Amino acid sequence: MTTNQIRKKWKFICRCRISKKVLAALGILAVLGAAGCSQSGDSENEIANSGVVENTVENTAENIAGSSADPSSEMFPESMSAKPVSAEMTADHQTPDENSSEPVVPETESAISETDAVSEKVEELLADMTLEEKIYQMFIITPEQLTGVSPVTAAGDMTKAKLEQYPVGGLVYFSGNLVSADQTKTMLSNVQRFSGEIEGVDLFLCVDEEGGRVVRVAQNEAFQVEKVAPMANVTGEEEAYRCGAVIGAYLSELGFNVDFAPDADVLTNSANTVIGDRSFGSDPEIVTKYAAAYSDGLHAHGMMSTFKHFPGHGATEADTHEGYAYTDKSYEALAEAELKPFYAAGENGVDMVMAAHISVPAVIGDNTPCSLSERMITGILR
Repeated sequence: MTTNQIRKKWKFICRCRISKKVLAALGILAVLGAAGCSQSGDSENEIANSGVVENTVENTAENIAGSSADPSSEMFPESMSAKPVSAEMTADHQTPDENSSEPVVPETESAISETDAVSEKVEELLADMTLEEKIYQMFIITPEQLTGVSPVTAAGDMTKAKLEQYPVGGLVYFSGNLVSADQTKTMLSNVQRFSGEIEGVDLFLCVDEEGGRVVRVAQNEAFQVEKVAPMANVTGEEEAYRCGAVIGAYLSELGFNVDFAPDADVLTNSANTVIGDRSFGSDPEIVTKYAAAYSDGLHAHGMMSTFKHFPGHGATEADTHEGYAYTDKSYEALAEAELKPFYAAGENGVDMVMAAHISVPAVIGDNTPCSLSERMITGILR
């Protein structure tokens, strides 16, 4: 059982158990991920400073505690729950050799056993956590927001003390945090060790490293890593896989475990400049295939992948880093193009989906950004 398996399963259960009341109290769906991780319209946007996180967690816990409903009963509906394995599902298992004394263990049985083991570990972790700790675990913030110091280029006693006070689920790093390979390795190794000592689980250590013009590591010559061209230059799945593999290899070596990449936007608006060559193109089928291949390349090096920016930044003109953007497309129009890669994320093994501060008034009836819209995140994406 790997650390990532335990962490993702634990995050999922934690997300299920406090979902509705936490979302209602937090009012910031932007910090929740499709797989139970934190997300924002883009990680370049600050999510919250330490004080805001602390106050939000305290208020949320009070709201839940004051409710007559049991937050642990707020599970996903039955239609979204795992179904028991039936006899029909195991009918095609291999039959043991009559001359062999060793039974054949069906592959699905083995997989179920592994899942049960992960679930058991998850339950042990959850049993030792307070409600406040579970809520903190739903945040990914910058190291500056955690410590109150800027810029952060090391992880020492202050970082450990702040993690004990604010046991968040992850940290996202930017160019100013990354000075050299040795410095980055030491910083990430230290902060991960602190998290293990404090919470018993690893942090999501995140970075935006798409290739092209959106890179935090490759732009610094001190790292001496291979530079990956913009995704608009990619001409096949094999090349897309290699992009992910190259980036995944050097990020993993440094100590990261989450890349906020690839960009899964379908570029349908010719006036769009914020995405541009970050996208694999205007064909939703090609974007889906190439983004999935890139994701597989990351996975080959133990990196978690992220499809962004749901519901599709390629349909907008404005830049969500400067506020919120909007598209007047209907749900039907979005489903024909922009939404296709995100709908295929699960079947392609993508670990996370990042929601954007994009308004779709023709779908939800008002200008609420998708990052804050229950209908878009829960009703449509999930």
